[in-house]
Amino acid sequence: MSTPHSLIARRRSLFLRIHFWAALIASPVALIAAFTGLLYVFTPQIEASLHGHLDRVVPIGAPLPLDALVRAAQAVAPADQHLKNVVVPAAADRSVQVVFSPARHGAIAAQAAQGGHGGHAGHGGHAQGADQPPAPIANVTTTATAGDRVPRGSVVYVDPYTGQVLGSHGEMERFSMWSKRLHSSLLQGDGWRWMIELSASWMLIMLLTGIWLWWPRGQASGLPDASARGRGGWKQWHGFLGVVLAAMSLAILVTGLTWSRHAGDQIRSFRDAIGQAPPAPPKGLQSVAAGRQPLAWEAMLQSARRQAGGVTLQMTPPRNAQGVWRIASSEQTEPAKKINLVLDAYSGQTLYQAGWKDQTVFSMGTAVGIPFHRGEFGWWNQALLFLFGAGVLFSLVSGWAMFVLRRRQGGAMLPRLLPGALGALPLGGWIAGAILLVAMPLFALSGAVVLVLEVALAWRQRTARMVLAQG
Repeated sequence: MSTPHSLIARRRSLFLRIHFWAALIASPVALIAAFTGLLYVFTPQIEASLHGHLDRVVPIGAPLPLDALVRAAQAVAPADQHLKNVVVPAAADRSVQVVFSPARHGAIAAQAAQGGHGGHAGHGGHAQGADQPPAPIANVTTTATAGDRVPRGSVVYVDPYTGQVLGSHGEMERFSMWSKRLHSSLLQGDGWRWMIELSASWMLIMLLTGIWLWWPRGQASGLPDASARGRGGWKQWHGFLGVVLAAMSLAILVTGLTWSRHAGDQIRSFRDAIGQAPPAPPKGLQSVAAGRQPLAWEAMLQSARRQAGGVTLQMTPPRNAQGVWRIASSEQTEPAKKINLVLDAYSGQTLYQAGWKDQTVFSMGTAVGIPFHRGEFGWWNQALLFLFGAGVLFSLVSGWAMFVLRRRQGGAMLPRLLPGALGALPLGGWIAGAILLVAMPLFALSGAVVLVLEVALAWRQRTARMVLAQG
């Protein structure tokens, strides 16, 4: 019968072996993700320097009606683009963002380009007829000329007080979008996101096994000895800092996996199965004309503001005569102000409303976790993420330092796996492993490859021992 000590030793050898495989698979991409993540941490400061002239304005009196600002943006947009949405800031010193995208809906898109549908571009809350051209914009200036047409899929920035077009750029050309794509797909498109997901999956395994390996047992305190040198010193600090950052690592990895492709699909399916899907408006909501003219942008904004004051709003106009306005808060830094509205295009009546109190526990968690992952809660959030990124770099570098030192001391390439190690895995470990295999498909697929390699290695070692025995 195995003694408790031998059981722990066998279990430790198994977790150490898994920990090494996790580091081997995750490290290359994790190093890149850590470096790009450290760059992403400083996005607010970099964006303020690069795009401050587009984002910031000087408040002068009262803002112009939103209809005038929309038409100012339309004046510099190509005729084949439709108005996708408008972002109206809550802060007085921020510009209005008018987002355009290539027309995909034929006549519907042409109507949307006039301000939503049926000529929503009426000035000062008075809609125009669907067959009438937009009225001239009074008291509005623009520096754009015919040669300054914005590119496809673009954002036009408008000063809400003067109506001046401050500039434009491609919808994906802001530094925040560039750094996000660098961090999530290495600028290679969605087809490469699997690499980040694979690395994040094995980093989660590395974290969980690392915590078990570090956990103090017997007389050990788990605290590093400042006088320790060599491989022992690396090992102590590697384990200690990994555990200190464990809670944050778990938050970063899980929130990252929620928007990944394969693991994200599994997580969302599980979320929906347990009734934790975020609230969504009923299908089939429509506006009722009843002989009325549709309300214009400014009128719809005022209708929304009565229920969503003090928050940046993204306003998406209807696509046809029976369509509805969809208005949502777009300020990620204030999740408690989260709101989604569906409004009737002719009366401004609220057809659907969901606020923070209507969110599920899961959607509340992601509403807080995802902005935290992106460092959007201010300097303290950025500081924590910087320390986390630096800690990840240290963990990866120190892990490989221990590997090199072990090899120099004559150690094996892989940590030794004691006989009966697999049988030492507790029931909780089997259950957790099964859950992780289902939740992270790329982990399951790559884990199968690792298992094949382990079987091949065991067969080779057994054959070598038999040859030696016969010799």
